[in-house]
This record gives sequence, C-alpha cells and structure tokens, in this order.
Amino acid sequence: MEQHRTRPAQYGPRRGRAPLPPQGRGAGGAAAGRAGRAVARPAGRPAGRPAGPGAGGGPRRPAAGRPAARSGPPVARALRALRGMPNPRLTGLGSGLFCAAVMLVLGFLDQLLFGASLTVYGVLFLPVCLLTALWVRRGDLLTAPVVVPIAFAVGLVTVAESGKGVGGRLMGLVTALATEAGWLYGGTLVAGSTVIVRRVRLLRRRRAAARDRTPA
Repeated sequence: MEQHRTRPAQYGPRRGRAPLPPQGRGAGGAAAGRAGRAVARPAGRPAGRPAGPGAGGGPRRPAAGRPAARSGPPVARALRALRGMPNPRLTGLGSGLFCAAVMLVLGFLDQLLFGASLTVYGVLFLPVCLLTALWVRRGDLLTAPVVVPIAFAVGLVTVAESGKGVGGRLMGLVTALATEAGWLYGGTLVAGSTVIVRRVRLLRRRRAAARDRTPA
C-alpha cells in the first residue's frame, strides 16, 4: 500500500497578517519589542500626549470657571471709551465755532425741554468744553481755554431772562453771567486742564523721539 506523504507545517508568517515583533531572551528582547512599537507609532503625534485642541499648537479653550477679563477699572474703561470716539482735529477758529454752535443748540433745547434752566445749561457746558479741548489740534491748544467762555456767553443768550429792548436783553445776559459764573469757571478749568495734559504728553513724546534719534 502506498502511503501519502504529508507536507510539513510551515511556521513562517502567513499572508495577509502582520508579522509578529521579534522576541528575544531577557532584556534584549524587551528592548527590541519597545523599539519596534516606537517605530510603528505615527510620527505626527508625541508619545504620552493625547490628541486634542491643546495638542500640536491648536487653539486652546479657556478653562471652565475662569472667564476672561473683559473689563478693567472704571478709569481704564472710560479712557477706552474716549479713544473710541471720533477724533477730529479742529483749528483754533474751528474749535471756537464748534463750541459756540453746540452751546446755541443746547440752549434752544434747554429752553424747549427744561424751561430755560440755567443749571441744566451749565451742566451741559462741561462736556462741551472737554470735547473742544480734546479735538483742537496740537498747534492751537492754547485757544481752547479762550474760546469756551465766549461760547458760554453766546449760548447763554437763549436761556437768559431778558427784558424789553436791547438794554433789557443785555442786562439779562450780564445777570446770568454773574449768577452762573461757577459753571463758566468750571468749564474753563476743564478745558485748561485737558490742554495742559495734552501739552505735557506732546513734550514727552518729542523728547523721547529726540533721544531715539541721537546716536549712542
């Protein structure tokens, strides 16, 4: 009888299956296994760090319970609000016309809405003085404290009590100027202080620019 020959079992790697890592004895085999796993790891991701928004330089989300600081002290917020306002540059004549026109309009509104209240007129005069001193250009800074009292007197004609004729109107204007001199001095002081601050800052910038231009 013929005996069929059996083929010996092949212990090599089968097709379609990844080869097993080399195994050795002792520390050499373990090191070889770790080296094989290190090579098989993708190169774009560091070992021991999970993938996420914070890994790889991606955008980080703020930690929960720690909101970002959106607002600072009240003074800083007021300065940011002033910087965000329109910032025109008026000449000396332009600043005077602006202040006088605004005070005339405010005087008419005061007469219509508040019955020609001198207190309301004085309160509205202060921010107008501040804007006039902020918007005048650098070369005409000294004109701001001069034009604001004139604009106060021009707008005061609309709210001052006047009698009959030109003499009565003039007397009412003089009386209003005497009784509301505090608002007049306060607005002039606001304009003068703002001009002084701007002047000091301008001189500091010029000195700093001069130091930068001088060779060491």
